[in-house]
Amino acid sequence: MSETLTVTAPLPQTDNAAKRKKLFLALGGAVALSAAAYGAYWTLVASHHVTTDNAYVAAEIAQVTPSISANVRAVKVVDTQAVKRGDVLVELDDTDARLALEQAEAELARAERKVKGYLASDDGLQAQVSARDAELLRAKAQLSSAQSDLDRTKIDLDRRQALAKSGSVSGEELTHAKTAYDTAKSALDAAKAALAQAEANKLAAQGSLKANQTLTANTTVDTNPEVALARAKRNQARVDLERTVIRAPIDGVVAKRQVQVGQRIQSGAQLMSVVPLQQVHVDANFKEVQLEKVRVGQPVTLHSDIYGSDVVYHGKVVGFSGGSGSAFSLIPAQNATGNWIKVVQRLPLRVELDPAELKAHPLQVGLSMTATIDTASNL
Repeated sequence: MSETLTVTAPLPQTDNAAKRKKLFLALGGAVALSAAAYGAYWTLVASHHVTTDNAYVAAEIAQVTPSISANVRAVKVVDTQAVKRGDVLVELDDTDARLALEQAEAELARAERKVKGYLASDDGLQAQVSARDAELLRAKAQLSSAQSDLDRTKIDLDRRQALAKSGSVSGEELTHAKTAYDTAKSALDAAKAALAQAEANKLAAQGSLKANQTLTANTTVDTNPEVALARAKRNQARVDLERTVIRAPIDGVVAKRQVQVGQRIQSGAQLMSVVPLQQVHVDANFKEVQLEKVRVGQPVTLHSDIYGSDVVYHGKVVGFSGGSGSAFSLIPAQNATGNWIKVVQRLPLRVELDPAELKAHPLQVGLSMTATIDTASNL
């Protein structure tokens, strides 16, 4: 029996070695199978997708600001309230705006009357020019008559002076002839002065007419520059009055309301924001090493943290940002310094969501998302 025991003693060790060998073979097979499965998964699926959880809901938020300075009369909305485009958000005190409109309307009426006066003056000044023409013609006629009288008296004087030498004409008659000549000469000088005055009057009348016509040339009452300027001021005053009622620029939800009744607000001050939740998109920040095969138009599947993995959103890449986040930071990285350390950058991509899915499961700005792009779709 001792010999039998000696022969059978190593059997348990042999069984353990066999078991270990089988376990190692099984483990090796499992590892190989896993590697093959992962390789197949990588080749067929993972290599054609890039994923990031650095993605957030964003929107083109409308900032509500006043165009005029005034006191707040009423605030019609509160934060989280849904509004439609054109809904009244804030009403401002319109007293100053109404007075400005009344003044502008009065200025417009005065400008119209003034231009109508210009047009009426044209007719009057034209009549004055015609009258000056008539005066000029009369002055020329008077000058011609005075010249004829002077010529006649000169002939009479010359004849009497010739006869006076022979004693045929008395001294008194000669004196009368000389007096008549001097009178005719004076009348000629007066006629010349009257002609010069008539010419000057005509030039003055023509100048006044031309100056008045310059104010109305090629225009009517409606198109005259003075009236157009007054009308523009009236229209501006009317617009300012309309701007005392501030309306929603888009459909959305009110956020960050900062205005209160009675507050004096200045033009351009931010009163509130309107967030268009029906038009949100996703800004997905991918690492630069993930973007080699990413193209605009490729499909994207997304999950939101608020709904979990049960709700899937479908979208597409619509654009790449013009630079990485660090490039637009307030204090850019000093990459030229001696202690530079390379950091993988992220580039924001804009992802457009399916409106129907967004309506079924609304999202708010700033919520976290996980985005996966199918790079196998080379659009």
